[in-house]
Amino acid sequence: MTIEARIRELGNRHRSLDETIQQEARRPTADPIQIRELKQRKLRLKEEITSLEARIH
Repeated sequence: MTIEARIRELGNRHRSLDETIQQEARRPTADPIQIRELKQRKLRLKEEITSLEARIH
């Protein structure tokens, strides 16, 4: 898999997590612990994307 393809894949996962976080936050019984864990996963993805982007620029 090329770096560009990996960045696209991670970007898709990042957007999907963002949607999941928004859906969870709108629920009346939103679980703040789950939201925090999802946000941490999203941040790790963003960090990996940034690292890969730095390698190709």
